[in-house]
Amino acid sequence: MIDAIYAFGQGLMGGIWPATVWPVLWALIKIVCVLLPLMGCVAYLTLWERKAIGFTQIRLGPNRVGPFGLLQPIADALKLLTKEIIIPTAASKGLFVLGPIMTIMPALAAWAVIPFGPEIALANINAGLLFLMAITSLEVYGVIIAGWASNSKYAFLGAMRASAQMVSYEIAMGFCLVVVLMVSGSLNMTDIVMSQGKGTLASAGWTFLSWNWLPLLPIFVVYFISGLAETNRHPFDVVEGESEIVAGHMVEYSGMAFAMFFLAEYANMWLVAILAVLLFLGGWLPPVEALSFIPGWIWLGAKTFVVVTMFLWVRATFPRFRYDQIMRLGWKIFIPVTLVWLVVVGAWMQTPYNIWK
Repeated sequence: MIDAIYAFGQGLMGGIWPATVWPVLWALIKIVCVLLPLMGCVAYLTLWERKAIGFTQIRLGPNRVGPFGLLQPIADALKLLTKEIIIPTAASKGLFVLGPIMTIMPALAAWAVIPFGPEIALANINAGLLFLMAITSLEVYGVIIAGWASNSKYAFLGAMRASAQMVSYEIAMGFCLVVVLMVSGSLNMTDIVMSQGKGTLASAGWTFLSWNWLPLLPIFVVYFISGLAETNRHPFDVVEGESEIVAGHMVEYSGMAFAMFFLAEYANMWLVAILAVLLFLGGWLPPVEALSFIPGWIWLGAKTFVVVTMFLWVRATFPRFRYDQIMRLGWKIFIPVTLVWLVVVGAWMQTPYNIWK
C-alpha cells in the first residue's frame, strides 16, 4: 500500500517538479507522520504519569483543565512556549543553546529505524540495531554540554552524575542487544521481530512462548532496569536529587529550553519501551494465533503502553537509590550477568538443543 502511494505521488508530481523532488518530499511526509504522533504520545505520557501516580497514592491527579484533565498537556506546552528563555551572564551562550538540541536530537532521530509493522518503517535499513546503538549514545554529549555551559557547580555536578550513569548502563544495554543479535541473526529490526514468530510453540499457536523474553529472561530484566537508568528515571534519578543538586544539568534552563530536556526524557521512555517490545515481546505479533485478526499496530501499541506504564509503576513504588548503589549495580552486577549470559547463549546455540535454528 505504501509503495502504491509512493508510485501515485511520483506519477502525480513527475510532470510538475524534477524527479529528485518527490523522494525528498516523500521522506519529509514520512518524518512528519512519525514525529507528530510521537510528540502527542510524549505530551500525554506526562498526563498519564500524573494520573497513574495519583491512582497509586489514592488521589485524582490533574482534573481541572478540560474534561478529566485531558487538556493539561496542552496548557503546560502553552505555558512553556510563552516563558522567557534566560541565559545566565557567565554561561557559554553557544553551547548553552546547543545542549538541549543535542539531547533531543538523538531521542527523535532513533525513531527513523523503528518498524511499526512488516516493512513499515521510516528507513528499514539492514543495520537498524547498530544505528540505534550509535545514535542513542550521542545523547550523553547534550547532557555534558548543558552542565558545563551553564557555568554552575550544581549543573556541572548533575551533568557528571548523569553522564557517568548513562555510560555505565549503556554497556549493559549494549550486551543485551548483542545477545538478541546472536539469536536473531540479523541487525534489521523487522527481521528480529519476525524471527520471534517461528518455532514449535509458535506453530502450535502459542506465539508468546516463542518470543525472546522467555529464553532470554535475565537479559530482558537487565534491559528493562538499564532502560530506567539510561533515561534517568526513578529510582535512578539522582541527577535531579532535590536536596543535593536541585534539577541537575538543567537547573539553569527555563521555558522551552527546559522543556526540551523533558521532551527528550519522555521520548526516550517511549523508545526504550518500544525497543523492549520489538526485541523481546514479539513486536506486532499477536500472543496467540487465535487473536491474529487484530491488526499488528494495535498489538505493538498495546504492548508498548504496558511497558511504559511499568516505568511509572516503578517510580510510584521504589525509593531513590544512592549514587554508589547505582554505580555498583551497573558495573558489578549487570555487566557480569550479561557477559555470562552472552557466553551461555553462545554455547547453547552450538548444541543440538538450539531453539533458534
